Amino acid sequence: MASSSFGRRLVACLLNVSEARRKDLVETVARAALYNNKGVTREGITVLNIFNDRDYNRSVITIVASIDSIGEAVLSACEKACGLIDMGAHKGVHPCMGAVDLVPFYPLGEEVGVEDCAKEARAVAQGLTERVQGTSAFLFGWADSPLQRGLAQRRKEMGWFKKTPDLQAIRPDMGPQPQKPFGLTGVGAGPYVMNCNVTIDTQDMAMGRSIAAALRESTPGGLPGVQVLALPHEGAVEIACNVESMKGSPTSETTAGEPWPCFSIGGQPYCHVPASLITARVAELAGREGVGVKGTALVGFTPHECRGLAEFALSQRIAEFWKEQGRIRM
Repeated sequence: MASSSFGRRLVACLLNVSEARRKDLVETVARAALYNNKGVTREGITVLNIFNDRDYNRSVITIVASIDSIGEAVLSACEKACGLIDMGAHKGVHPCMGAVDLVPFYPLGEEVGVEDCAKEARAVAQGLTERVQGTSAFLFGWADSPLQRGLAQRRKEMGWFKKTPDLQAIRPDMGPQPQKPFGLTGVGAGPYVMNCNVTIDTQDMAMGRSIAAALRESTPGGLPGVQVLALPHEGAVEIACNVESMKGSPTSETTAGEPWPCFSIGGQPYCHVPASLITARVAELAGREGVGVKGTALVGFTPHECRGLAEFALSQRIAEFWKEQGRIRM
């Protein structure tokens, strides 16, 4: 990948908001990252992609900017989302707890470390609870200092996986007791996390949960760095995977002959399981039950794609790049 001077300081935020059925509202949230309240363009910021899922009623907005300007852009988008999305009226099959449900920061450039992103994440969490009275947040990953608890652990602690979370039992890291309409927002930082969803041609949720369990990193023989949920989706079952990047280079024992994408943070190598391997493993497990795979969707980009497209968009001064891209990436 060609590198540029501004590319060396880039950071991505994959902002997860609890709305997808009103696409104009989601685009309004995205534009709040790009323009100030007077409509003036914020320099050096682009929104690469907006991934909407109607069944989940959840959208992921990929915001990229330099470490020096990402915080205000993301905070403005969060503030706008909190003013437009009411968790008291939200319906969707994907677990969620907040109007702004997740705010993860990932370093893309060589001159930005995970610690820099963690500092920005903590500032955004504090800024949100100060600007929007009634909002609350929990921290995860490198932003959760000094414990650095992972997202899955923190979500479990907060009751995120429960069908009806008990807001009164939650102790947020910042802000008051969670309350509707805002709910609870997770803010954190770490090496890039890719989202890969594989749909299997069945409505059998028990089968989906069995496949999800077999894929998880915590299961013997599971895929490293992969966290999985099985969810009903458009008349089928979706195996929804968070694919965490791991420090170090892949070994022949872990790759199973499949090339793993690699990148570096602060000169240290990182790698992640490729989407093709996840799809193949799901196809194998589902195939044993006589069920086929309908398709695979990447929510956004791989780390390499994210940086490459961001460098192009910023060099061409394309703020609303999701329009130029013209399609949801599948």
